Amino acid sequence: MASFRDSFFARPACAFGVLAAALIGLAASTSLAAAQDPIDEVLQNGSAEWSDTFDAASVGAADVRTSIPTLSPEILAPMQAAIAQYSQIAARGGWPTVPADKALKIGMSDPAVVILRQRLAITGDLPPEAGATQSNVFDSYVDASVRRFQARHGIQPDGVVGDSTFAALNIPVGLRLTQLANNLTRLKAFLSKPLPARYIMVNIPAASVEAVENGVVVQRHTAVVGKPDRPSPIVNSKVSEINFHPYWTVPASIIKKDLIPLMQKDPTYLATWKIRIFDKKGQEVQPEQINWQTDDATNYMFKQDPGDQNSLGIVKINFASPEGVYMHDTPHKGTFNDDYRFDSSGCVRVQNIRELIQWILRDTPGQTPDVIEHEFADGQRMDVKVTDTVPLHWVYITAWSTTDGIVNFRDDIYNLDGLEQYSDGAAGDATVTAPATTAATTSG
Repeated sequence: MASFRDSFFARPACAFGVLAAALIGLAASTSLAAAQDPIDEVLQNGSAEWSDTFDAASVGAADVRTSIPTLSPEILAPMQAAIAQYSQIAARGGWPTVPADKALKIGMSDPAVVILRQRLAITGDLPPEAGATQSNVFDSYVDASVRRFQARHGIQPDGVVGDSTFAALNIPVGLRLTQLANNLTRLKAFLSKPLPARYIMVNIPAASVEAVENGVVVQRHTAVVGKPDRPSPIVNSKVSEINFHPYWTVPASIIKKDLIPLMQKDPTYLATWKIRIFDKKGQEVQPEQINWQTDDATNYMFKQDPGDQNSLGIVKINFASPEGVYMHDTPHKGTFNDDYRFDSSGCVRVQNIRELIQWILRDTPGQTPDVIEHEFADGQRMDVKVTDTVPLHWVYITAWSTTDGIVNFRDDIYNLDGLEQYSDGAAGDATVTAPATTAATTSG
């Protein structure tokens, strides 16, 4: 039989990073809204090496948008065509390394722009005639091509060639071929079985969500996914329940590492954040009944009440998972605008989650859009069983091609593509070793 600790605490610290994410930089105040949560310093110290990476679909990059799902048999042929294309590039010597000694942007004149033009032309981001010119002027043609390249690689398409864009430009073609081949294998394995008419897909490296119906993407959502040291798992499940205004149970690791030290410094911390304590019998315990100078607190369950301060936000999407992960809202919507969105402890935070909830509950009796809006607004705990459970797939796809030939890449955030095997000049490429942008270089 599972122990008390196992049953209470065998769940991820998915939401804890957002408990006070919105409080960074605010002035100290006695009010909750303006409080400075000291736990934030523990949990908000992710690496900045990937700070410009996010899903291109979230920034309106029209030329890389498509209604074809990432998990679609229709993209297998384009994937094979992309492998042929990049194989030809490798056979011709790859692409040149763009000097990364300074940022490049529209209006500049620099010798590096000549090389940038050549690099963009090789992968079709810049028309061949513009790539062949020896002009060192970063003009509007180069600007548009850089934005297209950035959108294909999940980089903010601002037209500025900075660190993240240089890193993507200078990854050797051999590594890109490896990514394409690995992901074609993943996609073939997944697509060996028929897809359901309706399903939800989370692409972890893209930090994005697709709601798919009858082979068409009907919704896309920006997401926040697991840190490299607390990765989001591969999931194949079904959405079975929606929890409105949920409680959040604090994981055991957080209790020991963070809550105990915080309570030693500030005995009002739990009350401020509306976190209550329960013993093994489910009876509520007051903070003063616990010896905070020891590990006594780890023998109790800590639950955060529903409300504006709750780390899960207004709603939680439930499904069966051995890892105990889930999808949820967040009270701090600004996190979806962050460039770095690999910041959870394994769960997935979803932007504009109301739209997704309405789509999930569309065929559940009584769950009309007006009723759902009321459930969001009334502040009352409610669990709604999904009548027609919706298949859910969390996948790891770092490279794919659309039916119109747009080849997309994302950073191998969890280092699963085997790219570290390459060294200088791999696969006949003319570039240097790929920049250190894999998960192994990040601190989480």
